[in-house]
Amino acid sequence: METLLNDTLNQKLRKCILSSPRKKSQECKKVVVRPVIMKRKLIFQFEYHHEKKVLHENLSHYDANTRIKELLESSFKQINIFTSDEEIHVLASKPDRPHIKRKSTNAVKNSNGTRNNALNTSLSALNDASECALLSHDRQKNYVIKDGDPCDFLIRLGVMGKDGKVFKNHYSKFRQINRYLEIVDNIAEELIRKKQANHMLKIIDFGCGKAYLTFALYYYFHELKGQSVEITGLDLKKDVIDYCNKVADDLSFTGLTFKHGDIADYTDDGCDMVVTLHACDTATDYALINAVSWNAPVILSVPCCQHELFKQLENESLQPLLKHGLLKDRFTELITDALRGLALEACGYEVQMIEFTTLEHTMKNIMIRAVKRRSEESPKSKRALSEYNALKGSYGLSPSIDGLFDH
Repeated sequence: METLLNDTLNQKLRKCILSSPRKKSQECKKVVVRPVIMKRKLIFQFEYHHEKKVLHENLSHYDANTRIKELLESSFKQINIFTSDEEIHVLASKPDRPHIKRKSTNAVKNSNGTRNNALNTSLSALNDASECALLSHDRQKNYVIKDGDPCDFLIRLGVMGKDGKVFKNHYSKFRQINRYLEIVDNIAEELIRKKQANHMLKIIDFGCGKAYLTFALYYYFHELKGQSVEITGLDLKKDVIDYCNKVADDLSFTGLTFKHGDIADYTDDGCDMVVTLHACDTATDYALINAVSWNAPVILSVPCCQHELFKQLENESLQPLLKHGLLKDRFTELITDALRGLALEACGYEVQMIEFTTLEHTMKNIMIRAVKRRSEESPKSKRALSEYNALKGSYGLSPSIDGLFDH
């Protein structure tokens, strides 16, 4: 096994997957290893896949070799190695006697059954060039919307020129839009599958503001995915709503409308996806409560200004921290979002807290991504409810998100 790893852990490696956990109870279910060039050095990036998170570790050739052997002996029974030349499948139920199967992937033959050396040489050169591009850790970002490709709504909103070139002073907004679409892309197929037959995909964006991301959402589903979609943007500023409706009309975005109104008072029959980005303080809670009451399959929320619990927060053991206003404010933000996440889990959602980078004058935010995947009676939901009540009780809190349990 050591010889095999020495021969394959190099630039020709595409990826290496360790799977089939030896114990069902182990937290890490899969490990993916890839070669990456960082600062002109070849290292191996390990991705440790847990149920709700992925952890990364970068190792040298020697350490990677050692780590893989350790993982095979202690945690996994199978390893699949993919290189530019072959596929290698190793069954290691007994680590000291692994069963190895190899299959070549680069045998190109001509019509007479002999190797076509010229073609193989060309393919080899192409593979080498591809490998350099794939291995580079600092390669150009593969955006959903690319700089240089004209995009009608970005041109209309002044982010790029008619030639598709993004204006320098709007590049932060361009990156934000693409980051947002990457997050949406991760749940799009599941969302589309969950929609009812002959049912138009319906999305509500609470607190849409100037609606850069609302327009991006429509463009993604309607133009890139070819989906029938109806998106409503809601905001308190009437002049902004009037402007957004005019832009949507100018672009002939017929499935996109904007309404003037308050999140807390908004009523609807339901929707497939609820978005709430930077809705201030308890406005986020009202948006989440609406989303759950409609049984929305997907919720994307970036909370903002979590002030509600600041005055409620009491815990004698944490007084050395809470006596400082700045630290208490940051702690309030974390505990508010933790409670929101637990409340959604108690309602049957799988919740991830992911980083969402906003504009250059704004700190990085936490996005709550929630996807409905189980019932409220499931063991995971009941455990989340117990944790939610315990966390509230520890700090004497009564948050607005309690309204989730009134529906």
